[in-house]
Amino acid sequence: MRRYDRRDLGLLLLRLGTGGVLAAHGTQKLFGWFGGHGIEGTGQFMESVGYVPGKTSATAAGLAETGGGALLALGLATPAAGAAAAGAMAGAAAVHTPNGFFNQGGGYEYAATLGLTAAGLAVTGPGRLSLDHALGHAVNRGWMIPAAFAATAAGTALVVGARARRLRKAKEGEQDPLFEEEFME
Repeated sequence: MRRYDRRDLGLLLLRLGTGGVLAAHGTQKLFGWFGGHGIEGTGQFMESVGYVPGKTSATAAGLAETGGGALLALGLATPAAGAAAAGAMAGAAAVHTPNGFFNQGGGYEYAATLGLTAAGLAVTGPGRLSLDHALGHAVNRGWMIPAAFAATAAGTALVVGARARRLRKAKEGEQDPLFEEEFME
């Protein structure tokens, strides 16, 4: 039997923890599990924060989180899995950025942590305690890392950019009040 070193055990723990959290988070969107709202409710939320069409956005985010998380946990297709999860978390971070950094105030801390961990695993690789290793790294080649991140970055930039344009356009017609109500009395 082969001995595994601390690095392999550490990567396994990171993959299981991060992948498990991402997969559970995604199943909330897709199936309404773990107190989630399913495609309908998540789709309505996505529309309310500028991701249109909402159901399509909910499905894409749910699949990236569930699929990326499950694959990360298994250590299979690690570059694609990590990049997909990181892209989904970049979209989530965009929603929370106006609230600052810390999650306590509704900020992007949680999404950034999950996204950066997923990206780090994609770059580092899954370790020897993984399906990628067992399959001879057939879907975990070095060239796949930049390819997965390039494709994810392009898609994420398009989606988040379109959301930002929609939000700016919606705000164009609004005008801030000239005086605060308390001074009008």
